[in-house]
Amino acid sequence: MKKIILSTILGLGFLTSCTSSKIVNKDEETLTIAPETRECSAGVAKMQCMLIKKDNTSEWQYFYNQIDGFTHEPGYEYEIVVSKSKIENPPADASSLKYKLIKVVSKKLATME
Repeated sequence: MKKIILSTILGLGFLTSCTSSKIVNKDEETLTIAPETRECSAGVAKMQCMLIKKDNTSEWQYFYNQIDGFTHEPGYEYEIVVSKSKIENPPADASSLKYKLIKVVSKKLATME
């Protein structure tokens, strides 16, 4: 009986260690999202990227990922808090990071400059 239980536990451990999208690290980050998106390229595909600022930087940067739970509404600047998780063994054409919305700190109507 002990051998059966031990083999079952070892078998389950082996199966779970073979998953290719295991999240290994989780952090929180505050992002400022620009009111507009821009065309960008991820590999060979053209797409619309959000523009973000991290840690009060002055330059906008292209953001090539998606944020689970967040929908960008053009014309609004957002400050949001996200969880950032590292994905172990991502597919070759995918990001190694996964972002998920924790909360929207602010949503301001952008003013024309």
